[in-house]
Amino acid sequence: MNIFARSLAIAAAAIAFSTASFAQDKSDWPSSLTIGTASQGGTYFVYGNGLASFIGEKLGINASGEVTGGPVQNVTLVQTGDHLMGLVTMGPAFEAWKGESELAPGVEHTDIRALFPMYQTPFQVIVLKSSGIESVSDLDGKRVSVGPAGGTPGTYWPRYFETLGISPEVSFAGAADAASQLKDGLIDAFAFAAGVPISAFSQLSAENDVVMFGFTEEEQAKILEAHPAMAAYTIPAGTYEGHDYDQPTVGLWNFAIAHSDMPESLAYEITKLVLENNDRMVQIHSAAGETLLENWDKNTFMPFHPGAVRYLEEKGVSVPDKLKD
Repeated sequence: MNIFARSLAIAAAAIAFSTASFAQDKSDWPSSLTIGTASQGGTYFVYGNGLASFIGEKLGINASGEVTGGPVQNVTLVQTGDHLMGLVTMGPAFEAWKGESELAPGVEHTDIRALFPMYQTPFQVIVLKSSGIESVSDLDGKRVSVGPAGGTPGTYWPRYFETLGISPEVSFAGAADAASQLKDGLIDAFAFAAGVPISAFSQLSAENDVVMFGFTEEEQAKILEAHPAMAAYTIPAGTYEGHDYDQPTVGLWNFAIAHSDMPESLAYEITKLVLENNDRMVQIHSAAGETLLENWDKNTFMPFHPGAVRYLEEKGVSVPDKLKD
C-alpha cells in the first residue's frame, strides 16, 4: 500500500472511530427534550423556543419549548423530572434550592444543575402616557398586572410593592394578555421582568403613546437594601424605539438548568453549542448578547452539570469545587 493510500485508510478509520464514538455517546440520550419557558410575549418564550430549534437542528434531538408560569414553575418542573431543561432566574432558583419555593415549600430542589448563563432580567413598568403615572410609587391603589403567577415578576413585584409601602390592585396574566389588558384600559400598568427588549413592550410602544420606567433613585436604594439577590441595572436609552432615556432599575441573572439525570454528553453538547455560537443566539433574541462564557461566574450556589463542567474546564475555567456535582 502506497503512502497516499495508507493515509486515506488511516483517515477513514479515524472518521469511522469518531462517528462510532459519537453514536455510542448519544446512546443514552432521550428521544425528546422539553424546555420550560414562560408566557407568550415574554423573552423566555422567544429565547427558549429558539434554543429548542437550534438544539434540534444541530444535535438531532426532538426539542421543544413549553409555555409555563416562568422560573418558579420551571425550577420545580426540572426538579421533578417533568422537564429535562428549564430557564430560571437565580433568585427563585436559590429559594427553591433551599426548600423555600412558593410552589413547592419544604422541598429542597437539589437535583437541578446549571448549564450556561443567559442574560440579566431587569424589572420594568409600562403605562399609557394618558394615565399620568410616572413612577412605581405612583402605582399605589392602581390596577397592576405583574405577569403570570409563579414567574419572576409575579413573585418579586408584590414584594417590591410591600418594600415601598404601596398597595396596588395586583393581578396575574401572561405577557401578551397583560399587554392587551393595558391597551384596552382594563389595567393601569403592566409591571414585568424579562430580557430586554421585551417583545410585548415593543409592540405596545409601537401602537400606543406609552411611558416606561424602572425605579427612582430612592426606590432603587430601598429595593437593593431589602432584596440582596438583586443588582442595580440600567435599561439604556434606545432599547425601545422612541424612548431616548435611561431607565434605572434592578435585575437578576438567568441561567439555563437541567436535571442531574441529563446524560453528561448531552449537557456538554448543549453547553458547547450555545456558548460557541453567540451570533446565532443573538439572532434568536438580542438579550443573548450576554449568553457568554465569561458570565459563568454569575452562578454562585448551584452545581454545574458535569457535562457543563467538562466544557468550562476545556475552555480554561477553574470551576470551584462547591459548584461541581
